Amino acid sequence: MYFDTHCHLNSETLYSTRHEIVNRARENGVTTMCVVGYDLASSIQAVDIAHEFEGVYAVVGIGPQDCLHTTSEDLMKIDNLLDDEKVVALGEIGLDYYWDTVPKIKQLDVFKAQLELAKKHDVPVVIHSRDALNDTYEVLAKSGVKGIMHCYSGSVEMAKRFVQLGYYISLAGPVTFKNARVPKEVAGAIPLEYLLVETDSPYMAPTPLRGTVNEPKNVIYTAGEVAKLKNLAVEEVAQQTTKNAFNAFKIQ
Repeated sequence: MYFDTHCHLNSETLYSTRHEIVNRARENGVTTMCVVGYDLASSIQAVDIAHEFEGVYAVVGIGPQDCLHTTSEDLMKIDNLLDDEKVVALGEIGLDYYWDTVPKIKQLDVFKAQLELAKKHDVPVVIHSRDALNDTYEVLAKSGVKGIMHCYSGSVEMAKRFVQLGYYISLAGPVTFKNARVPKEVAGAIPLEYLLVETDSPYMAPTPLRGTVNEPKNVIYTAGEVAKLKNLAVEEVAQQTTKNAFNAFKIQ
């Protein structure tokens, strides 16, 4: 039994065939998944999709690359979405300094405002952080909020610091890439009790499917690579990462 903790069935690429995609996932043992928003519209859609399927949950939030025009009214709508029974976390939120499209101050303001919403609703957060790990860490450390480092791409040292803050480290397709030295090091160094697996589909399909449209059924390849790196049976990795995900998202 696998849990894809981060997918975008709400993307244009996957939405129209979401029923077939969910069926294929289940046929491959992926019984649970989270559909993650990145702006207001995709968050609303994530909730709608979650209500269509058993074992599918929603994560709602406004990400750093999509927050340039975010208003207090938008945040109020995210606040309201967090009351929905199928919403299990706030995300993906965070900081992204790779793209110079949203000023850092705006990213920080929206990030901090949503962390306050997470505290209000007592939900975990799903964190997007790119070229901004130090600032992300400082903000999260002050917030006291716990959650998940999505598609983690930082160092082992930083991963350990996030774990100490109460965060799970989620690994995606890149850990399967032949030359992905750092993600492989993270997978090997972080105890299995703090790891999650995800696809971030439709992006970053794992080896041996690179160059294709990614989908939740492919999370088995990420779990398989983690098992290989830790010299464990893939069934053990599947079982433990699924248990971790249920704990992280507080799903009964």
